[in-house]
Amino acid sequence: MTGTGQTGAPDKQITNNVHGCALVFEGGGYRGAYTAGMVNLLLEQGIYFDYACGISAGASHTINYVSRDQTRVHMAFLAIDGDEPVGGMGSFLRGRGYFNADYLYEGCIRDGFCGFAWETFVANPARIRIQAFEASTGRSVSFTKDDMPDVWQMINRVRASSTIPIAMKPLPLDGKTYYDGGLGVGAGLPLHLAEQDGYERFVMLATRPAGYHKKPVSSVERAVFGRLLGGMPHVLEATLTRPERYNAELDRIARLEREGRALVIRPREMPVSNGTLDTTRLQRAYAMGHDQLREELDRLTEFVGL
Repeated sequence: MTGTGQTGAPDKQITNNVHGCALVFEGGGYRGAYTAGMVNLLLEQGIYFDYACGISAGASHTINYVSRDQTRVHMAFLAIDGDEPVGGMGSFLRGRGYFNADYLYEGCIRDGFCGFAWETFVANPARIRIQAFEASTGRSVSFTKDDMPDVWQMINRVRASSTIPIAMKPLPLDGKTYYDGGLGVGAGLPLHLAEQDGYERFVMLATRPAGYHKKPVSSVERAVFGRLLGGMPHVLEATLTRPERYNAELDRIARLEREGRALVIRPREMPVSNGTLDTTRLQRAYAMGHDQLREELDRLTEFVGL
């Protein structure tokens, strides 16, 4: 076993059948279990977008979708332990972070527990873009396949896009420290990445139900964040302003929906939180997402012209 989950090239040429419409994945930690069910429904139905983008958990969905590995899509958000725990307070107290990023990204590929179909990912002509937040400057930095010459540089950029301050141990890339892309432009809603690449129509798989808006940061939260993040002023400022920026982007996306340019599929309910590590609950969320998209499949295929 190579550690990438696939030892040979794909058996046949990979093609895509949805063009001119971007597939957009919202982040949300382990709420991604719900949208993972949707991702696999797309793959089961042979719905292949030629462009996908995402932030944080949505970055994982992006690479998994393009790799077309339904097993990995299913396992990635189920919090199943391989050689090491995926997280929890024990992991946090041992210095690995509440989410054990060393294992969740590179580690589980190396030990083969949750391999990655690298050859299929490379052979797929679909373009991708994911976003991270540069701690020292406050810049939003995005990565494409051009920044991913091998599976390890790819998964480390996904990790950079997903690294929640305090809860996860950051991994420097080229001497720079990155945190969750949701701190940057879009505040966790990555539709702007597709716009950056010239797309005007979008399907977005959301991880928040209809009507959700973030609440302003309370005075108590402001004090806590100030204490924990005071040494990273750009990260602190982004954290404090994120609710307002997220809500503004929600409103902008709603306008695109009214114009008929965006189809946003929101969970009817969200049974887990971003920090849920209970595999039974995550499996239920996965099944709910899978069932919901199956019921909404006609609406989606009509929108993308299949």
